[in-house]
Amino acid sequence: MTLTVTRVTHACVLLDFAGQRLLTDPWFSERRGYYRGEPLAFAPGALPELTGVLVSHGHYDHFDLAAFAAYPDHAVPFVVKRGLAAQVRQAGFGNVTEVDPWEQASLGGDTLRIAELDEVATRFGRIDLALLPVNGLAIRPAFNRQVVMTAEEAAELAGVLRPRVAVPIHYAYTAGPLRDRLLLRYDGTPQRFATALQSAAPATRARILEPGEPLTINGAAPVQDPGSPRR
Repeated sequence: MTLTVTRVTHACVLLDFAGQRLLTDPWFSERRGYYRGEPLAFAPGALPELTGVLVSHGHYDHFDLAAFAAYPDHAVPFVVKRGLAAQVRQAGFGNVTEVDPWEQASLGGDTLRIAELDEVATRFGRIDLALLPVNGLAIRPAFNRQVVMTAEEAAELAGVLRPRVAVPIHYAYTAGPLRDRLLLRYDGTPQRFATALQSAAPATRARILEPGEPLTINGAAPVQDPGSPRR
């Protein structure tokens, strides 16, 4: 099976499994305090026909429904974190399924390096691609509360998951000069991730993708039901 991954921006990624196309965490517009810091590969109306949309959580930079409403097929299936379905339907997309993850994360967080993520390696014996946030985002007013894993923590997780290829995501985002200085702290770059990966997961290949740059992985394993751990 051939898998092609194209980073759209931030954590928004287009995954093409031999013609079955999934879009993750749609973010297509900016507003005060939310700036991409990099180009946008596609506008919603220019996306190819999608098989589905996957939403990890409800932060605006992962769940930009107002802009995504420009996507012409409002029957496209959404799979979202439990509690988000009503917002999807209000935006005009009626085919939505809520799921509870089998890993746990703190409410209000983003993607931290938590022990529960190690279960992915147990449930999936072979992983072709890992998309790993790396900017180590922390909120200063809340005593530097970290909400995203750092580059080194992402490399450590790759060492546990052992994917063939790891693509860093979630690193060019900025809240603007004033908010960045007063409210947020960043600790991670894709280059740092690639460097850390050399020792943490030497068998995994790091690929830093510019928005719109495709990466094809030949011989990817078929998508399988993750409902129970592999024996």
